[in-house]
Amino acid sequence: MSESTDRISVLHIDDDAALGDLVKQYLEHDVSDLDCAVSSERSPRAALERIRGDDADFDCVISDYNMPEMNGIEFLEAVRETHPELPVLLFSGEETDEIAAEIIRAGLTDYLQKGFGADQYTMLIRRVEHAVDSEGRFDPDAEIELDGVGVVGTNELFDRADETYASFYDYSAEEVVGKHWTELHPDEEVEHIRTHVLPVVQEGGTWSGRSRGLRSDGSTFTESKMVTSLDDGRLLIAVSEVDDSSLTTGSG
Repeated sequence: MSESTDRISVLHIDDDAALGDLVKQYLEHDVSDLDCAVSSERSPRAALERIRGDDADFDCVISDYNMPEMNGIEFLEAVRETHPELPVLLFSGEETDEIAAEIIRAGLTDYLQKGFGADQYTMLIRRVEHAVDSEGRFDPDAEIELDGVGVVGTNELFDRADETYASFYDYSAEEVVGKHWTELHPDEEVEHIRTHVLPVVQEGGTWSGRSRGLRSDGSTFTESKMVTSLDDGRLLIAVSEVDDSSLTTGSG
């Protein structure tokens, strides 16, 4: 924490000054249980200068997506160049599905879609607290490549999947939509996911590791996977296929 205290130092970037004032108000004063100090910037470039300053001591960064100088993902990538473990949350009006692949591949700590009323700020407070407690979700040393992205609804059926995600299981994207997530895993892996993966995600965490995928022809493969929960309760899943032959000499 900043200044050798328990106070959380947050930098918020949004070109909407009024929204910046609201975020500061809610995180510092109203319904927040956090001991939090919020600094605001309207310019992503100015925010980068502050993050990279010699006296910078931010515990968490909150950024909009649509900004005039660069978007939120480009801003995140710039932050990662010098501060790979600094938690960065995207607080944006963008639909999650539209930027899901960017979120995963850029190593974003968390994403919260802007809504209406006070509830969105209550959720933002929780996300900031979790991000700081977990010291971010981005591991610069992790050797996990995530190529395909899918979204599973609260009914456990796929809402969407990109073609890369679907291809790992020998389906088209259209064929994956509407399938239950258990149809893409052998029975023993389904049990592991229910007992070890979903509890972590449902508590607000992110699970990453290896699991077994089930192709349409009944064959299985090793997949590198990351699973996280979206603010509406859906699951955002990213996978890539792991060459099984490389595992014989590996540690995993």
